[in-house]
Formats: sequence, C-alpha cells, structure tokens
Amino acid sequence: MEKIFLIGTTASNLYIFRKDFILSCISQGIEVYALVSEPDDFWNSKIKETGAHLIEYKMNRSGLNPVSDIKSVLQIKTYINKYKPDLVFSFFTKPVLYGSLAAKISNTPQIVGMIEGLGSPFTEHPNGQALKMKIIRFFQISLYRIVFPFIDKIIFLNSDDPYDLIKKNKIYHKRDAVSILGPIGLDLKDYPYSSWDSSKPITFIFVARLLAEKGIYEFIEAAKIIKEKHSNILFKVIGGLDLNNPYGLSQKDLDSLIQTGIIEYPGFVKNVNEHIASSAVFVLPSYYREGVPRSTQEAMAIGRPVITTDVPGCRDTVIDGLNGFIVPKWDVNALVEKMCFFIENPDQINIMGKESYKIACEKFDVHKVNKKLFEIMEIKD
Repeated sequence: MEKIFLIGTTASNLYIFRKDFILSCISQGIEVYALVSEPDDFWNSKIKETGAHLIEYKMNRSGLNPVSDIKSVLQIKTYINKYKPDLVFSFFTKPVLYGSLAAKISNTPQIVGMIEGLGSPFTEHPNGQALKMKIIRFFQISLYRIVFPFIDKIIFLNSDDPYDLIKKNKIYHKRDAVSILGPIGLDLKDYPYSSWDSSKPITFIFVARLLAEKGIYEFIEAAKIIKEKHSNILFKVIGGLDLNNPYGLSQKDLDSLIQTGIIEYPGFVKNVNEHIASSAVFVLPSYYREGVPRSTQEAMAIGRPVITTDVPGCRDTVIDGLNGFIVPKWDVNALVEKMCFFIENPDQINIMGKESYKIACEKFDVHKVNKKLFEIMEIKD
C-alpha cells in the first residue's frame, strides 16, 4: 500500500472526521491524497498540515443534475489516472457513488466505501416524506445497485443501515463486502472527562443543526413544558440554522425563543466541548437516519448522561437506564419525563455520566476505531 485517495465532501468534514486516519496512514509511509468538493482556506490548510496532498474537485452534494454528476465522476477519474492510488476510500453518499465508479473505470486495485448513515432520503417524518426526498431515495438506491457489486468493502456504522438499505432493497454486493465499524470515534484527549458541578443550575444541552429531523422542535416543546414548573432549569442550543431546509427552525422563531428565555443560544461557537462540560445532560431527540452521532460521542467522553431516541445510530450510544435514556421518536411527553428524572434526581447526573465516559473509552477511542478500520480495509498496522 503506497497511495490512498480519501474522497469526501467539505474540507472541514474531512479534517474533523479523518485527521487521525490520515496521520495513521502517513505514519506507515502511505501517501494520502484528500479530495474535497467544498474547499475552505482554513480547513484546507489544516488538511495540508497533516502531510496529506489536497485536491479540490467539483460536486453538488444535494443536486439532481446528471450532467453535473457525470462531470464529477470524470474529474475524479482524471485524478485517479494521474496519481494511480492503490486504494480509493470514499465516504458519504455521493462520494461513495461517484468516487467508487471513477475508481472502477480507472481499474483501481481496491475500492472502499463508507455509508455514514442513510440520511434524509431514508428519514421518516411524522407527516410523511416529501416527494423530492422520495425521488432522491429512488435514484440513490438505483445507483447503489450499480456501484455496490464492485466495491470491495462497504462499511456501515450501525447494523440497521445495511439491513434497511441492502437487504430490504435486495442490492447485490460482493460476498463478505459488508462490515460494521461502529462509531467513527474521536480523540478522547480533545474531550476530557469532567464531573458536572452540582452547585450550578441543571442545564440540558442540544447540539445539532436546528432541523426538525434532528429533534429541535421536540427539545423546544419539552423546554416550554418544564419551564412552567422549573423556571430555574436552563436549556442551551448549539447549532446552525439551515434556512434552505423546509424543516428548519426559522430566524424569527429562534429570535423569539431567545427573547422569551426559553433557550440560551450562544450562536456559532468553536468550543462546543466547553459548553457540554458546563451543562448537565446532553439531549438529542433526533429521528434523522444517523450513522452514530458524533455530538453524542463527545458528550459521553466528557462524562454526560444522554437522552436520545430509539432510532438507528442514536440508540447505539445509550444503554437505557445506565448512562441515560432512550425515548420514542416524536414523543415530547416521554422526553419531558426523562428530563424531569434528572431534575428530581440530580445525583444521577454524575453517576450516569461516569458510565457514559466508560463506554466512550471502550467504544469511541479513535485509535481503537482506526485499528479496526485498518483491519476491515486489510491495511497492515
């Protein structure tokens, strides 16, 4: 193994989620080429600091233009033919589809794809799925039928995703190609454990994009209910608005929530770990088709109990009653009940938080995860 292509989307995403993998490869003398479709000067420089070669390519993550997508495949193919990697490793839907196809056309020796959650096209909404998402899902499945048969390794983060994507849709693939990695992991030293300061007011924290499918509306409704009885309880929200998403929280609604004191919203922050550490309980009432949520992993590493939903990916992080609680999706009353448990039993915050930390050390350590990833990809460590 001399050269690896990593094909992702944004430069920030590739750096945050693949930095340690890149460093592990480089430490073994493997030359790494990082391909990003949405470059950013700051994150570009961070990628280059790892020792990887940065390549920019064009791809519209959410577009449905076949001409544009074909151009993306051909551009990636040009880079593969130029540098001749021994392995092409793509992650997220479009890079897996188009990067793998380009690798196949270029006769790359080994092709690996990682599906980090099934995303919006496979997310069930309480009022049904939008027609556009149904169309995207149809085309995704159709393209997976073309690409999966020649991918050497198809890596998922949880066991629900291959069942819902491959088995239910009867998508053919190579024998023994499918593997379950589990959480992609994080560098635990970046999220040091700290016990919650019980002298402070109890704060419930939500960290995600402010979208319906991430559970922001359930979190807000729960906050309103609890505030009526426990005015001293705080609710903190960290995450960006997505004004182009029809299911997103509006700026007007966000401003109103801040003004009425229902939530605290510090805006864009770079020190998410500090905000989690100053909070008591992490809450993610998501019904999005997650892989395994990174924000939950961060909260558990810091030592916080978690309340999340019984949906793929989310339920893989919590042992119900041990390090937090799992509630049904869309169920505000169940969410309120579990939040009130911590209000009425504050001693359980650090008890359950310690269990979260233990699970994080066992399952989320990026060095352990990368070792497993190397084994799956048959790269000698």
